[in-house]
Amino acid sequence: MTMRVGIYLFDKAEVLDFAGPFEVFSTAARVWRNSKPDAERLFDVFTLSSEGQTVAARAGLRVVPDHSLNNHPPIDLLLIPGGIVSYELEKPEVIDWIRRQAGQSQITASVCTGAMLLAKAGLLDGLTATTHWEDIAELQQAFPGVQVLSDQRWVDHGHIITSAGISAGIDMSLHLVARLAGQDIAAQTARQMEFDWTERP
Repeated sequence: MTMRVGIYLFDKAEVLDFAGPFEVFSTAARVWRNSKPDAERLFDVFTLSSEGQTVAARAGLRVVPDHSLNNHPPIDLLLIPGGIVSYELEKPEVIDWIRRQAGQSQITASVCTGAMLLAKAGLLDGLTATTHWEDIAELQQAFPGVQVLSDQRWVDHGHIITSAGISAGIDMSLHLVARLAGQDIAAQTARQMEFDWTERP
């Protein structure tokens, strides 16, 4: 069955936090199709913003999402990037949506400071997690119920997974491809991307 990957976008999101995973899952879908032409599509990747509006990511990159929070397909794998998340943390409707989606999705993942949004939604309570090295102390102080780990590329709890900053989201996404489609597909995806995959967290 095709896994639907929904990536939430917002103003000041870190570009590689969402573009890296987008590239991994879309490339994995191509690799899968080439190796199994008669099989169902592996991943369907789409983006969304709170109202479907164009967002201005870090450094001013403008992105037009596919859907809004109130009008999107079912999400099997929800991915929340980081960046400047202070405004998103103050939006109850966004936090509530993340909480609801995590209850419906098979996997909820964050990159970098996206972990702050998962923590705000209560999804990291009692768990270990990670984020960008610059933000580890802030995450730990703001959410003392979360044990924040340093020197980890990602932390996988099965249904909840967090990754460190920026490029670590690519490693985490390849790890998820390996989990969902097998090590060989993940290795082929990394090779297609000419990416030196760090396979261990």
